[in-house]
Amino acid sequence: MDIGLARGLITVTLLALFIGLWFWSWSKKRQPEFEAASQLPLEEDTDHPPADNKEMEHDS
Repeated sequence: MDIGLARGLITVTLLALFIGLWFWSWSKKRQPEFEAASQLPLEEDTDHPPADNKEMEHDS
């Protein structure tokens, strides 16, 4: 196998993988997941209580 042929096969394989990944990520089936993920930064984080001012004073 010639090095040029090997490089060409690798290039074609990577291009096909890139195009496949692009179609998979932009498919209509994935849209609800992306919509939910886009709202994550806007949601309130209720798992942790807000920090006390006393804790802030000790850090200074």
